[in-house]
Amino acid sequence: MICETRFRWTSAAMSHVGLVRQVNEDSCLEQAERNLWAVADGMGGHARGDVASRMVVDALATMPAIDGLDSFTAEARRRLQAVNTQLRTEAAMRDAYIIGSTVVVLLACGERCSFLWAGDSRLYLYRDGLLRQLSRDHSQVEELRSSGQLSAEDALHHPARNLITRAVGAADTLELDEDSIEARDGDMFLLCSDGVSNEVSEQEMCDALVCGNCRQAAEALIALALHGGGRDNISAVVVRAEDLFSPEKTLLNPAL
Repeated sequence: MICETRFRWTSAAMSHVGLVRQVNEDSCLEQAERNLWAVADGMGGHARGDVASRMVVDALATMPAIDGLDSFTAEARRRLQAVNTQLRTEAAMRDAYIIGSTVVVLLACGERCSFLWAGDSRLYLYRDGLLRQLSRDHSQVEELRSSGQLSAEDALHHPARNLITRAVGAADTLELDEDSIEARDGDMFLLCSDGVSNEVSEQEMCDALVCGNCRQAAEALIALALHGGGRDNISAVVVRAEDLFSPEKTLLNPAL
């Protein structure tokens, strides 16, 4: 992406098959040099989930350089729509019910970040010691929780918590949610599959992200998810924003 920026973006991505599954159906995209990150989780129990998630990530990874965040986000949306069509065609040819994948995408330009998602792969923001979930799951349980029919505590253990209502390849028309946020110096973003969010508490996420080191945080999150049971594939992409011109930074005079 062609973008003037005062921020330096660093990131790290890690994925693990977990302790139960035989195949890792998660795929990660980490392109800090292009301010582009994503996590896709192939739909477990459906054919070729690993292929679906890889198609999602590959389509995003090969986007051309585009001037401006709005245009870059629109191109990401267009490419995800194209993958959706490909997966629907593939499913019909194979007489399969669904070949699909969740997706969450983060893009940055200057001080702005935009994000797209479908399904229950999540985006979190860690800022000033507090964790905030920026995405909202497209799932039956989230619909019940947001309507007040289910408490947050009960949602964690609900038997339908893994039933999602949107995904790339799940329907002829792909519905993607989109939002944006202004980045600040020291912000940490976490993109993850539900193999992390189902096993790792928000307090544990905070504890992992407080170090400010993307690689160290990603390793800690994978270890926490494995310790929690590792019942699903586990993927985490950790992103950090550093404002190189922040007035709060202490600079050393090179003449001294």
